[in-house]
Amino acid sequence: MTTTDCPTAPSRETWAHLDRVPGGAATALSARIARRVFLRAVERLDVTVRLRGDGGTYGRGGPEMVVHRPEELFARLGRDKLVGFGEAYLTGAWDAEDLAGFLAVLAADVEHLTPRWMRAARAITSQRTPVQDRGGREDTQRNIAHHYDLSNDFFALFLDPTMTYSAGWFATDALGDPMPGDDLTTAQHRKIDALLDLARVGRDSRVLEIGTGWGELAIRAARRGATVRTVTLSVEQQELARRRIAAAGFADRVEVELCDYRDVEGQYDAIVSVEMIEAVGWRHWGDYFGTLERLLAPHGTIALQAITMPHAQMLATRDTYTWINKYIFPGGFLPSEEALAQEGRRHALRLTHRTSLGPHYAETLRQWDERFRVAADEVAMLGFDEVFARMWHFYLEYSRAGFAAGYLDVLQLRFERGSLTERESR
Repeated sequence: MTTTDCPTAPSRETWAHLDRVPGGAATALSARIARRVFLRAVERLDVTVRLRGDGGTYGRGGPEMVVHRPEELFARLGRDKLVGFGEAYLTGAWDAEDLAGFLAVLAADVEHLTPRWMRAARAITSQRTPVQDRGGREDTQRNIAHHYDLSNDFFALFLDPTMTYSAGWFATDALGDPMPGDDLTTAQHRKIDALLDLARVGRDSRVLEIGTGWGELAIRAARRGATVRTVTLSVEQQELARRRIAAAGFADRVEVELCDYRDVEGQYDAIVSVEMIEAVGWRHWGDYFGTLERLLAPHGTIALQAITMPHAQMLATRDTYTWINKYIFPGGFLPSEEALAQEGRRHALRLTHRTSLGPHYAETLRQWDERFRVAADEVAMLGFDEVFARMWHFYLEYSRAGFAAGYLDVLQLRFERGSLTERESR
């Protein structure tokens, strides 16, 4: 892969659908409703929304949203709900200088942004997840490739030198909050080491990692004297992970396979998986935990890092097709902590430890987005156009807002085998 060519960069045709602003009588009606609902919602929030063309200013003051083309925004929002809201950002119909700050105010009030009747109708009006994005075995590698095979060069532009694409664990201040600007590489090592400690990885441990990333966790596990089998469905990640592991001197201790986790065999003292269950899809959580139980040695330990959402919201949205699904993670869905604990119990796996790192993810995403924007010229050199750059910025800031508002969390969880009674009760 050269730094001047990126075969997976979206072509102009990728965005052709965005050239067509929704129209027609039905859209006109839904746009009027969307405008009324949206402006009524922001009027009671600590934000400022300015509609160009003498459309007025709304909100109680705070992070500012400037709507350049109100008709387009409300047409997209009315027809396609939050997918349309994100698409209107991609086309430049609206902007926000403090994008994460603005979105965080909305995320903190997400349950009350729309009237009760609209929330009740969500099951009927929301777009359903396409069949090909529901996590079936035949579609999983395609979905993973959509995101992770954009090119290693691209991810290297905004990740730290460890190439770790998950929440870091920063040093904290007297109040326990992550310290802004703390070194990202140190934070990633702190996170990885905490997971390895949670899984009790030491000398001669047989470790399985589900979801390789670019190999940093496997390297640090091997440095402890463990032997590691790590599996991925990303061709790009496998290639670079192997090179990084060999360069670190651990090619004899770490095996990197292109393999579906459901096809792994053997027994392992420790199983570690970092922010991978989000790609599994709720229909297949049973497969995932069943695989963990099957592969775990009798006295073994599982350490997961998982992004979570509130349980009630998870149940209400689990078959909704979102902007993140359409543009970033096809087939992705966030579990709740309660759902993970329930799936564990169904497979005789007890949740024995939890650590919350939600604010740390907000800081991680802030640093990633800052690096991404500084690297704008290099992003363009790789073949990614302005629409893609707006998409990626929106994705990072949209995600950051969820953690900053406390709507999303990221947890380090330890699971261990349950008692015989628990197994018999399944």
